[in-house]
Amino acid sequence: MSEFVLFIGDKNLSSWSLRPWLAMKMAGVSFREVMVRLDRPTSAKALAEASPSGLVPCLVHDGFPIWESLAILEFLAEIFPEKSLWPADKRARARARSLAAEMHSGFAELRRLWPMNFSRTGMRHLCPPAVKRDIDRIADLWTASRAEFGAGGPFLFGSFSIADAMFAPVVSRFMTYGPVELPAPAAEYRDMMFALEPMKEWGAAAAEEVAGRG
Repeated sequence: MSEFVLFIGDKNLSSWSLRPWLAMKMAGVSFREVMVRLDRPTSAKALAEASPSGLVPCLVHDGFPIWESLAILEFLAEIFPEKSLWPADKRARARARSLAAEMHSGFAELRRLWPMNFSRTGMRHLCPPAVKRDIDRIADLWTASRAEFGAGGPFLFGSFSIADAMFAPVVSRFMTYGPVELPAPAAEYRDMMFALEPMKEWGAAAAEEVAGRG
């Protein structure tokens, strides 16, 4: 039987780790989780041992490592086509890939000024025009995707997809640094995502880390 081992960073901090972890939980893929604590004297050595890139996440499938979040998600979609991690419709799938790629490479100011701190709420924050533009663009993407492709369920493309996994850390930021004021459709999507059981599980573990018990 195939074995999946997912190396992740601290759940309070590692936004990239959340993406494949959430997708695997939502898809019901069985895996063993190994945490590598970040920002510690031993972190560099532990990361080098866990991942060829020295970064997390890294998924090891039967000894074969995949060390980048979107590559991990694409690999899972190929290994488990029945999980429908991409939409079946070709236009919806192209749009979902566009959203995932934009999230992967964009929104630099939001990432820089609002780092993930999953267990915190109501944090004081700056919202300069560049961050506001990122927020508005994300809200527009969510709203348009839900309107055009979301009739089959509560997610961006109806059913849960890789696009939802890619935006999960932004969902947490929009709660941590706020809740951020969003148009109603985007706010409803954010609240639904944040209330998912795996997101609650991740958040509980993040709170344990911050309290020194994780």
